[in-house]
Amino acid sequence: MKAIVNGRVVLENATVTGQAVLFDEKIVGIVPENEVRDCEIIDAQGKYVLPGLVDMHIHGYLGEDASDGKAAGIRTMARGIAKNGVTSWLPTTMTVSYAELEKAFKAIRTVKKESEKDNFDGAQIMGINAEGPFINPSKKGAQAGEHIRPCDPEFIAKYADIIKVFTVAPEMKGNLAALRRIHKEFPKLLISMGHTSATFEQAQKGVRAGVRHVTHLFNAMTPLMHRDPGVVGCALGDSRLSTELIADTFHVNRNLFKIVSELKGDKLVLITDCTRAGGMPDGEYSLGGQPIFVKGIECRLADGTIAGSVLKLNEAVRNMHLNVKRLPIHKVVKMASLNPARALGIDGVKGSIKPGKDADFCFADDDFNISRTILRGRTIYSGEDK
Repeated sequence: MKAIVNGRVVLENATVTGQAVLFDEKIVGIVPENEVRDCEIIDAQGKYVLPGLVDMHIHGYLGEDASDGKAAGIRTMARGIAKNGVTSWLPTTMTVSYAELEKAFKAIRTVKKESEKDNFDGAQIMGINAEGPFINPSKKGAQAGEHIRPCDPEFIAKYADIIKVFTVAPEMKGNLAALRRIHKEFPKLLISMGHTSATFEQAQKGVRAGVRHVTHLFNAMTPLMHRDPGVVGCALGDSRLSTELIADTFHVNRNLFKIVSELKGDKLVLITDCTRAGGMPDGEYSLGGQPIFVKGIECRLADGTIAGSVLKLNEAVRNMHLNVKRLPIHKVVKMASLNPARALGIDGVKGSIKPGKDADFCFADDDFNISRTILRGRTIYSGEDK
C-alpha cells in the first residue's frame, strides 16, 4: 500500500492538511499522518493533492486530433494531457463524414481498451464525445457544414457502447423525435444541446425530449435576451442541465465566471475544447479539415471565426480560481473533476478523493502547475521526468 503525505488534500467538500491518503489501485482511506504504518510514502511537498481531472470535451493535443482516426495520435494525446493533471477523458470528434467518424471511433475504441490496462502511460479513456454532426448549419462555428446531418438514432445505437455524450441542435427538423427515441433506448447516454439556434421554448422542448447537458455555454448558441432567454437562458435556469464552460478568458469573458458558477453550482463543468494546436507553438494547424490559425490563447478560422482552444484543464481551474475570488478551492476543483464525472455517470469510480474510488490524483502548486499525475495507483507523469 502507498500513502500520500505532506499535502493539502482537496476532498469533495473541504481541503485538509495533516491527513494521509492510503491507496493501492483504489483509495483505501484517509487517516491522520501519524497513523501511517508500513506504507510506501509519497511526499506531496506541501502541494495540493487533487483528484485526477476529467476532460470530457477535448478534440486534440500535441499536433494530434481525435477525428484523424489514428490510434497512435490518441495515445500521444493521452500521454500529453496526463501532464496537465488529467486522468480521465473523452476524445471528442467533430462534424466530419460518417466514414471518418467510424474510423475515429474504431481507433478510440482500441486505445480505450489499452488505457484500462496497468501498463498504459496516459490518461484513461472513458468513452467518446461526438460533437456533431447533428447540429444547426447557422451555428456550425468551425464545424464542416457539408457533413451536417439530421439526428440519427441508428448511428447512435451502433456506437452506444462507446459514445458517452453527443451534441444536437433540438430545433432542427426531426431531431426532437430522434432525441425521444435515443433517450428512451439509451437513458444513460448524455445528450447535449449545442451549435444551435434554438429559441428558449425550443430549448425547453429539447430538455423534455432528453437533453441533460449544454455544449460550451455561450459559444455557438442563442444568447440570453430579455424577450427570448435563448439556449443560454435555458442552460442557466434549468437545474437538470449540466453546463460546459471554456474558461480560457477568450471564449467567455472572465467577468461571467462568477455569475455562471453561482447559477450552476455543481452542474458547472470546465472543459478545454482543445484542438491539435494545444501544447504547440503559434502557427497554422487544422480542425475538422479546415485551417486554423493560433496566436496566444486564440484559435480562429481564416475568416476570424473562433475555432476551439489551446486551453489545458489545469489552466481552466487556475483561471476560475483567479477570477472567482471567494470560491473555495474544493468547489473550483470539482468543476474539473467530480462535476464532469457526475454528468457522465462515472462518479462511482472517478472524480473525487474518496475511499473505494480509483486512486487517481495529481499534485499541483498554488498556480495549479502539475508536478505528478497518478492513475489507478500508478504514476503516469512526474515532473522529474522532464
